[in-house]
Amino acid sequence: MTHPKDILQQYGLEPKKSLGQNFLFDENVLRRIVDAAELGPDDAVLEVGPGLGSLTKLLADTATAVTAVELDDRYLPILRNELAAHANVTLVHGDILAQNPADCFTGPYKVVANVPYYITGAILRHLLGGAHKPTTMVLTVQKEVAERVTAVPPHMSLLAISVQQYGRVAKIADIKAGSFWPTPDVDSAVIRIALHETQLDAVSEKLFFQVVKAGFSQKRKQLQKNLRQLAADQTTLAHLLEAAGVDGRRRAETLTLAEWQAVTHAFSAYRRH
Repeated sequence: MTHPKDILQQYGLEPKKSLGQNFLFDENVLRRIVDAAELGPDDAVLEVGPGLGSLTKLLADTATAVTAVELDDRYLPILRNELAAHANVTLVHGDILAQNPADCFTGPYKVVANVPYYITGAILRHLLGGAHKPTTMVLTVQKEVAERVTAVPPHMSLLAISVQQYGRVAKIADIKAGSFWPTPDVDSAVIRIALHETQLDAVSEKLFFQVVKAGFSQKRKQLQKNLRQLAADQTTLAHLLEAAGVDGRRRAETLTLAEWQAVTHAFSAYRRH
């Protein structure tokens, strides 16, 4: 595999730090990412930030179609050259956060990407919260982010709950910083999110995130303090938490996903009366 530095030198280009451009060039790691997606010949794939096309080529060798969305137009000529032999790749110049997957995929699709770390959270919210969700996501993220999204009580966070609400999350592999060029300041990890059918309708989902955000609004405070903003009074809140089977003296990071759903259900029933 040609080193990314050599490819960029051919085109007289340098990575943009402002766009978080660090290119993964370890072929063993790239293949492990593809393997984690469990791609078949009928799978369609969305890749975010294909960069120089190293991962794209491996995806195109297995999937029936790959849609690669690249923000930096400097890389489009490189991608066209690198991917010339892959007729099943569609290049899209644009910001993934401005793209609607429903415009690219009429059926199921998977997301496989080495995402720019500075917008990891925004990409997760955009793709998981959209109407046309992927079935699976395999992402290279900062190791710290991987640890946060795979957390369990008593170390939950708003990010962990927000992702786990949509699917089962697992860390696939750690990646040393030296596998990238330029070398980032932190190690990375590959995570896999296997999405499941949400049991909440749109109204309940909106309430769910209102409840969770309120619960985490002041980390050091007890749940009964943070959720007070959502109830008419302290007595009502105490009844709601009791109905959900949750002790109001607990802190948000100790609750399981099922307990957050139970609290949401109690608030939903309360608001209907």
